[in-house]
Amino acid sequence: MSVQGIIGRKVGMTQVYADDGRAFPVTVIEAGPCVVVQRKSKERDGYAAVQLGLVEGRKSKRVTKPMQGHFEKAKIPPCRVLRELPVTEDAEVTVGEKISVELFAPGDTVAVSGVSKGRGFQGVMKRHNFGGGKATHGSMFHRAPGSIGQSAYPSRVLKGMKAAGHMGGERVTVRNLEVVRVDAPNNLLVVRGSVPGAGGSYVVIRKK
Repeated sequence: MSVQGIIGRKVGMTQVYADDGRAFPVTVIEAGPCVVVQRKSKERDGYAAVQLGLVEGRKSKRVTKPMQGHFEKAKIPPCRVLRELPVTEDAEVTVGEKISVELFAPGDTVAVSGVSKGRGFQGVMKRHNFGGGKATHGSMFHRAPGSIGQSAYPSRVLKGMKAAGHMGGERVTVRNLEVVRVDAPNNLLVVRGSVPGAGGSYVVIRKK
């Protein structure tokens, strides 16, 4: 199959047991089914890719007129979630083609991309793993960031200085995750380890 990825929804985490009795954490992902909505080429769009739409049980409401025409051109029902995946220019992919979790097999290595959990405004100890100051002997320096620059030169705070600020809510990719199980009838994919995002959030799983 030419398309080497699929859209999924993170269900949650659990644990499975190996043959020797050891338990290890896994993440359950409801992967697909997806449908090819659009094929992009270098000649027309400047790059080669396919646009996938996640087929869900609930209908997509409030579809704008431009998007209605986009889906009518592909002759498929509207999808709430759309993602693009790169393909080769000569890949044999047709609009309307169905992509299922059967793309993967146990033992495969995948990369999962999603939006991490939002943590709000956090200090430097939580955001950047600063060690902090002493907790005893009358110290009044506990969780502060410390010096952020010099006075005489350069007389400014350099760009990229680690400081308190918004944490989380960023696009994160976790690579080299092993596929443990594939449940094709229920569109479930079980991968070893954790993936970005909260339960119910959408992720993109790409085959390495």
